This record gives sequence, structure tokens and C-alpha cells, in this order.
Amino acid sequence: MRILHISNHVKEIGNGIVNVAVDLACLQAKDGHNVAIASAGGEYETLLKSYGIEHFQLDQSRTPLNIFKAAWNFWKIIQAFQPDIVHGHMMTGVVLARFLRFSDKYALVATVHNAFQQSAVLMGLGDLVIVVSQAVGKLMSQRGIPNKKIRVVSNGTLGSPRNQNRRECSPKLLQHPTITTVSGMYRRKGIGELIDGFAKIAEEFPEAHLYLVGNGPDRESLEKQALETGFISRIHFEGFQPEPKSYLLASDIFVLVSYFDSSPLVIPEAREVGCAIIGSNVDGIPEALDDGKAGILVPSKDSHTLAETLRDLLSDPQKLNFWKKQASQNIERLNAARVHRETLAVYYELAHNYRYSKVKSGNCQA
Repeated sequence: MRILHISNHVKEIGNGIVNVAVDLACLQAKDGHNVAIASAGGEYETLLKSYGIEHFQLDQSRTPLNIFKAAWNFWKIIQAFQPDIVHGHMMTGVVLARFLRFSDKYALVATVHNAFQQSAVLMGLGDLVIVVSQAVGKLMSQRGIPNKKIRVVSNGTLGSPRNQNRRECSPKLLQHPTITTVSGMYRRKGIGELIDGFAKIAEEFPEAHLYLVGNGPDRESLEKQALETGFISRIHFEGFQPEPKSYLLASDIFVLVSYFDSSPLVIPEAREVGCAIIGSNVDGIPEALDDGKAGILVPSKDSHTLAETLRDLLSDPQKLNFWKKQASQNIERLNAARVHRETLAVYYELAHNYRYSKVKSGNCQA
């Protein structure tokens, strides 16, 4: 099968959408398929090349002039690669692929990663729409995407090709007890509530430290908020880390209390290393935590409940160890190979229906 993935870029900056696309492309190529990616480029081009994956340059910046240029370049890529399946991971690529498909030359798959964006409804232009959690599927159905188009393929990142060429990771030397998040520095990721929650228990647990791993547009305001708590010496902004696993290995408690989050890739990684996990009870986070069996679910935007949960874990070593063990149970389904298999099943379903419809319409020979 000839598979073309479309992504805005392939930069190694911790973008979950890019990471999923790169994982799929590498595993599909390893499985013997002819795979290419069209994007604006980035550090993962080297990895893609090592798997025999062709990279086509495609800048999808949404300026009026560039959209016309992108459409022309995309058409040329289609002519050159002749894909059976085009898999769009972001809205602009899906729109280009749908409206430039003049003669049904390929089938179109779209994956909804960021369901909170209103523009996500445009992913319904795909012939089939992959959603990364049951919660996202329900939301997309409510927004008008027909259920018959929706296929659930939950995220999983364990055993990712992106990590196979890295050296064995060692725990970072951190202060303990350690509370960590790995996330973009966005208010919507609940970082502000995490800082407030830590401040509420910091005096009671003077040896506890909070590590915030990641970068983003709200970092400056979050640093100011941390400074105002009076505990800035124990709140560490670590920036983007290409290997965040070193922080997770050293952490006692991992926290992700997003306001909305379709299916965060970092939760499988935190589960794999055995962190006790606190997650917000929103979107795909409960599914990633086995509906509360593998981690403690708390309301979003609620620093008081978060502080009480942190206090509960930090004051009771037995309870902390219980949740560490719970996190690492039943993680087999969270691997990238399962995502690869289920995604291929969607392709084959679509390819079968696509070929059948072409035979009926007389566009190809049986």
C-alpha cells in the first residue's frame, strides 16, 4: 500500500500530533508499505529517511498567497507519489487533500487529535475519521460527523520508533519527593492550578519540589505566578526536554490536569515508569488511566482538590506506592504497535470499500 501522511511539520518539539504521525509512518514502512510524509520539515526527517520514508516539502502556512502555493505543491506531490491512502493529521492538510482529489485517485483518512478546536469538525471531510479516544468520538458525533465514519484508535506511544535509537535513559537527579508534569506551557494544560495546588501544600512538605517540563506561550506568566507563591526556589521550569523520560523515571507523582485533552501521549510514558498519577477527569484522560484504576482523577480547574490529593499521597507512603503500582499495570495496550495495527485496519477497510465503489462505477477493472 502507498501511504502519504500530511503534517504541518516533523519537528522534534514534543508535539503529540507529529509524534503519532512519525510513529505510524515508521512502523508502516517497517511493515513493508511504501510511505511518504509531506510537511514543512524538521528534525525527524533523519529518522524518516532511515526507515526509507520519502519526505516532501509542503508549507501549509495559512496565508492567502501560500495556500495557493501549497495547493499547487500538494497536487505535484500526489502526481509524483500516487498514494492509495492519504492520512491527514491536521486540518489544513485534510482540506487540501479533500478538495484537490479531482478524480478519486486516493482514499482520505483524517485523525482528530485536538477535538477542543472548533475547526476539528473539518476533519469530517475524510472518508473515514480516526478519533484518539471514545470521548473524542462522542464529541465529533455531536458536532455532526456521522457515526458510520468514525473509528476509535486510542493513542499509544510505548515502543515508539522515535525512542529506539536513543541510549538507555537514566533518572534525572531531582529533589524528593518529586512532583512533575511534562506538558506545553499553556494555561489550558492546568499548569496554573498545579502551581497553586503545590503552593497550598508546600509549607507542610518542605522537601517537596515541583518540576515543570516543557515550553509554551504562557511560560512567562506562569513563572510570574510561581514567583508570587513564595516557593519559587522549589518550582523548577525545565523547558523543553527531548528525553522527558529521565524526569519521569525520577518522579514520585506525575500530574496532568488539563482543561481538555483528547488523549495525551505522556500518560502512557508516566505509567510505564511507574509514577503515581493524578489526572483531570476530562476527555480522553480517564480512558488513558483505565477509568481511574491506574491513576487518581480530579476535577479540572480545581487547585483545592488537587492540593488535597497531593497532600494525601505525600503524607501516606503506602498509598503513594499503591498508586505507583497501579499505574504500571495493564499497559500492553498503550504501545505504538497496537496503534499501527488498528490504523492499518482502517486503511484496509477504506481501501476495500474504495476499490469496490470504483469497480461499480466503472472507473477501474475488477
